[in-house]
Amino acid sequence: MARPSRQLDQALLDAGRLLYAAKGAAGLSVRAVAEAAGVTPSLFHYHFGSKQQFISALLQQLYEDMYAPLSLAAGQRGVPALSRLRAMLMVAGGFVQSQSALASRIWADAGQGDPATLAFLRRNVPRHLRLILGALAEADEEGSLPPQPLQARMSFLAGAVLAPIFLAERVPALAAEMPVLSAGWDKAVQSDSALAWRIDCALAGLQSRAHDALRSEDQPR
Repeated sequence: MARPSRQLDQALLDAGRLLYAAKGAAGLSVRAVAEAAGVTPSLFHYHFGSKQQFISALLQQLYEDMYAPLSLAAGQRGVPALSRLRAMLMVAGGFVQSQSALASRIWADAGQGDPATLAFLRRNVPRHLRLILGALAEADEEGSLPPQPLQARMSFLAGAVLAPIFLAERVPALAAEMPVLSAGWDKAVQSDSALAWRIDCALAGLQSRAHDALRSEDQPR
């Protein structure tokens, strides 16, 4: 059974997730989090010290919820590298899809220079990138992929898997001007089947040798 102090920590973090997604780091207040969790601001400070420390703990817990299954997918024994990469992309994409408001807020706060958010990204982004890059390197060793620039691979995967999720966050603002965009968006972009389709298309694209032809055209004659 969890200790009362740990239960209180979690109650504050649960309240913080909802408020952070709505207000961001700048708008998040200690009093609002404490009230939402049913405690006093003094208890908040006792458990987390400061708002910045609280945001750091909140984001770290959110990240670990994603990283644990991602690491498991990466470590599957006897599974081809591209199959493991597909599993990792399903985990990462599915998590961002389910937490799209929080993910958008994190990137917005980082763009505004919030120190806790920037420190969180510097600490954690290399962790999951190492897993993805490792799978790509193993795919190269297995001969599953043609030679391609790493930057092209990563931008292609990010554009196919994650960009539509962030775009979906902004569709309601465009609905009045372009109603055709709002119809069926959830099923076409934000469903698990849509995510799987985009990942399969992205992996098929990485296996294409069309880039070789483009690269040869760029060479001086």
